[in-house]
Amino acid sequence: MPGYGWISLTTDYGLEDGFVAACHGVIARLAPTVRVLDVTHLVPPGGVARGAAVLAQTVGALPPAVHVAVVDPGVGTARRGIALLTPGGALVGPDNGLLVPAAEALGGVGHAVELTNPAWMAATVSATFHGRDVFAPAAARLALGADPADAGPTIAPESLVRLPEPVVETGPGWLAAEVLSVDRFGNVQLAAPATALDRLGSRLRVGSLRAERATTFGDVPDGAILVFADSAGRVAVAVNGGRADAVLSLVNGQVVRIADAS
Repeated sequence: MPGYGWISLTTDYGLEDGFVAACHGVIARLAPTVRVLDVTHLVPPGGVARGAAVLAQTVGALPPAVHVAVVDPGVGTARRGIALLTPGGALVGPDNGLLVPAAEALGGVGHAVELTNPAWMAATVSATFHGRDVFAPAAARLALGADPADAGPTIAPESLVRLPEPVVETGPGWLAAEVLSVDRFGNVQLAAPATALDRLGSRLRVGSLRAERATTFGDVPDGAILVFADSAGRVAVAVNGGRADAVLSLVNGQVVRIADAS
């Protein structure tokens, strides 16, 4: 199997401790010529859906790589550690739904294995730090071109854990969609594709508040709410110069209704 020149890391480890550096260190010791890209380490703790969304929306902009993602509230339990091979790269992490959206963005799961071979892991595996002891070593070996069949048994792609489909509903002059993510600016990304905006006019209501359909933030006055197509091709809500999540009291998983203003 050909290897990869890059490994990406996406985690909820934060930046206050040594967890990220430990994963970098394991990769550097096993595959010193492979370069590492940090996608983010600020996924909310245990925020599997948020991590999945970030990774799926990012992998298409990255070079072919082994993508390691660790948002793993079930670490140390019976949940599987897995490696997925796709036409656009490999993914390594827990089987909790985190990897599948990114795999689909890279062309779909062509082959999947469970990581069970101790030779692919650290000599001692912590029950609570599989990022360092299981996933980083496996990613380094895959990047070097090791045969994934040596990592463990093949598993059926249809057996992979998948996250529930987010709520998206549309009707004449309205849409309702689940909040996928809130970025650091307070912009709110919804699960609805940007094409759903084609059914709406220019003057809208988000919940009970007035909004305008726009292309970018500066198209509306300071403090105004806008609804737009974001860079990932999703419907998004923002406040020019403010935080839409605060103004609208929105959090991940909440369903938002947008409708033509009467």
